Amino acid sequence: MNTPTPASLLSPELIAMMDKGVSVNVSSCSLELRPSIMRAVGSAITAGCQTVTVYVSRPQSRQLIQDIATTGRIAVVFSEPATHRTVQLKASGARIRCTEPSDEAALARYLASMEQEIGRVGYGPAFTQAMLAHRLEDVVAISFEPLQAFDQTPGPRAGTALNPSPASAA
Repeated sequence: MNTPTPASLLSPELIAMMDKGVSVNVSSCSLELRPSIMRAVGSAITAGCQTVTVYVSRPQSRQLIQDIATTGRIAVVFSEPATHRTVQLKASGARIRCTEPSDEAALARYLASMEQEIGRVGYGPAFTQAMLAHRLEDVVAISFEPLQAFDQTPGPRAGTALNPSPASAA
């Protein structure tokens, strides 16, 4: 069985939307399938979306972190606030690590982008800064390689698996 590569799951346009820094929610579930979810305070995507890293606040995300550590399962939703264009990624084998000073640039880039994104729907930078406030030592980085992708934009295609054709990936 061929495992899809992230580049085969997502169009360059969707990768660019996710990479610019939009609203991100991270979820998992326990072994008993009880869900856990938390808003991310940042995200970073490697070229071609080979690896996705999301950042969550440890004090606010204890159950989510425990569930990912136990099951390795993760689902992440990237949503553009002004349009509600949304994509969901799923994976197994997610890895958790403490943040390092080198993560500060990604977190600052994400905050700046979200200030613009949230500003497009009428909220000022102070709102976004409060929503994403964190101390670096309280943030956990969770990295994974996407195995599945879904269109979650509200409408008739919501829930549809994404697999761009070669023409759309060009």
